[in-house]
Amino acid sequence: QPVEATDDAFWDQFWADTATSVQDVFALVPAAEIRAVREESPSNLATLCYKAVEKLVQGAESGCHTEKERQVVLNCCRLLTRVLPYIFEDPDWRGFFWSTVPGAGRGGGDEDDENARPLAESLLLAVTDLLFCPDFTVQSHRRSTVDTAEDIHSIDSCEYIWEAGVGFAHSPQPNYIHDLNRTELLKLLLTCFSEAMYLPPSSDSSNTNPWVQFFCSTENRHALPLFTSLLNVVCAYDPVGYGIPYNHLLFSDYREPLVEEAAQVLIVTLDYDSSTSSSPTVDGTTTGTAMDDVDPPGPDNLFVNYLSRIHREEDFQFILKGVARLLSNPLVQTYLPNSAKKIQFHQELLVLFWKLCDFNKKFLFFVLKSSDVLDILVPILYFLNDARADQSRVGLMHIGVFILLLLSGERNFGVRLNKPYSVRVPMDIPVFTGTHADLLIIVFHKIITSGHQRLQPLFDCLLTIVVNVSPYLKSLSMVAANKLLHLLEAFSTTWFLFSAVQNHHLVFFLLEVFNNIIQYQFDGNSNLVYAVIRKRNVFHQLANLPTDSQSIQKGLQRKKKSPEPISRTNSQDGVSMEGSRPAAPAEPGTLKTSLVATPGIDKLTEKSQVSEDGTMRSLEPEASQLSPEGNPPAVLSDGEPWSGEASHSRRDRRRLSSASSSGQWTPTPDWVMSWKSKLPLQTIMRLLQVLVPQVEKICIDKGLTDESEILKFLQHGTLVGLLPVPHPILIRKYQANSGTAMWFRTYMWGVIYLRNVDPPIWYDTDVKLFEIQRV
Repeated sequence: QPVEATDDAFWDQFWADTATSVQDVFALVPAAEIRAVREESPSNLATLCYKAVEKLVQGAESGCHTEKERQVVLNCCRLLTRVLPYIFEDPDWRGFFWSTVPGAGRGGGDEDDENARPLAESLLLAVTDLLFCPDFTVQSHRRSTVDTAEDIHSIDSCEYIWEAGVGFAHSPQPNYIHDLNRTELLKLLLTCFSEAMYLPPSSDSSNTNPWVQFFCSTENRHALPLFTSLLNVVCAYDPVGYGIPYNHLLFSDYREPLVEEAAQVLIVTLDYDSSTSSSPTVDGTTTGTAMDDVDPPGPDNLFVNYLSRIHREEDFQFILKGVARLLSNPLVQTYLPNSAKKIQFHQELLVLFWKLCDFNKKFLFFVLKSSDVLDILVPILYFLNDARADQSRVGLMHIGVFILLLLSGERNFGVRLNKPYSVRVPMDIPVFTGTHADLLIIVFHKIITSGHQRLQPLFDCLLTIVVNVSPYLKSLSMVAANKLLHLLEAFSTTWFLFSAVQNHHLVFFLLEVFNNIIQYQFDGNSNLVYAVIRKRNVFHQLANLPTDSQSIQKGLQRKKKSPEPISRTNSQDGVSMEGSRPAAPAEPGTLKTSLVATPGIDKLTEKSQVSEDGTMRSLEPEASQLSPEGNPPAVLSDGEPWSGEASHSRRDRRRLSSASSSGQWTPTPDWVMSWKSKLPLQTIMRLLQVLVPQVEKICIDKGLTDESEILKFLQHGTLVGLLPVPHPILIRKYQANSGTAMWFRTYMWGVIYLRNVDPPIWYDTDVKLFEIQRV
């Protein structure tokens, strides 16, 4: 039955005396009971929430000087973390925190303005105050013991930033109690923000999260120090510590849970659709004089705003070093198994790195101008290779590929890839001697040939990345050259080309790679030229691809016999690197969250042309390349076809291919002709025409069977004046759109849902943003 709000003896038992842990609260307050109270005595649930927030507000006001006050604050914090998801899951309750609670225990009816705030705002402001509460969450700077209560309001929280780094030079003494208290408060913040999990995915960008919006607005006086604290705590963290083996087994690390929580809160507050906003100009500056300051530039989300304005080299260096150190941590090989601590929050770090590059172009250029970008590339390739067989990690595969797509849009990335690859990360790939470009191509080949079915939508992206970097690759190794030709061989079989409406795009991408290398980097690439000559029949078959109905049907028959999407190579490069373990599929029973479909490659990228002086200009998309917009992102299911339609609008496709009675698409001669005539084979055919007779002559004259001699000949050969005029370099640069913004939102909350198991904050609640599935 309803309990009066004034019955303090009853309400205080929830937070007063006991020192419970958050795990205890979750055990003592079962889900069924919360739901029962919500249905049967809603006024009690309302009073409980109101009272708990009131206690947090009081704690923030008083500055939590006594042990007892701190205990009450933490207990209320845990209780709200437990109850909030059950309020969000019920649409009737969702507005509850945004209403002012009339007469709910306002004691003496003192209706002052402060009380008229919605409950959610009071809660968020109290939590931010508590995160800078001397002796509770930060070191006190005061020496005297006589602390006065009004201190908490006069405090300048910028002096209490939690860690040195961006914009703050002083590194406070670590204090594990403070770390634990901060972690609990951040957990509550994350729970407040998680209302987003209970709304179905929609590509409507106006769908802002009211909790995040208020928290990141000017109403939050601690926004800057809090943003800085979260960023610095994450980027300064060194899990290996002093490098003593096994030290993480001897004493627990209080920093790690805080760093994880900080990373999660940070990426959620930065969930912002940049495609719709007027963000600062490309170089990060905003054009304007002091007079224009009335309307501050950039988004009104202060966290996004601060992130986009970081500009000092040393700050960029600190962030990049920190992210690279943490991403590389799981790769650390030591002679003592399990002797180094391995972090688990690399997915959150990848989202954070993505946000940094997306919102701060100066940071992106900083990353690309040094070879430090390779310290980000190698871990990403490691994760991609390691997760390729695991269905539960499809999201990780996508974000890794998105980051590489973003980086590959800049010329510097292609140039950096020429650095020799000498660090040997234990990866289940063929042993090779070469550059980072070779590593990238070999890993991509491995993903395409031995990843699971659900990765097919990424093939376009993977090959677009290779196309983007290809004009800058000075010398590919023989292993990588063979891998590229193996892909072309697999993708140009008739059954593959005729079995889906967009499969031929993959052949176009690969031909573009060969053309770029031959036209712009012929001199150093004798390995690739040799591989092209050896596999010349593949190009001849493409040029003579049959287009009559009978051959098309025959080509499709072949598919039924070969279930393997791509045959494994039987080449000698099957020896894997030392210390590597093959990619394992997900353990049975692993939970995974569903993702929305990503936009097609034509929506993800816009074409830019590189002119003589190396500058890029954006190309206007041709009318035929635009496919009708407005279809909501569908949830990707296992057999989902790729949504990228680049070369024909739906109308043309309907005209060119006949749809059979079942609605299945079937290839027609007209359709095959429509793209076969555009295959860019001229450069390669000319190369074969010139070089094949010369190579054959050498072999006959000298009785050669040795490839090294042929390679030596090709190294000194030249095709100057013999090839067609070089085509302009085309780069497909990533462009933000609401489809990817939605994808990032579902992916990020899915990761946060699955990673928060102790306590299991959202487990078994009615989440709508994604589906939870068992592998």
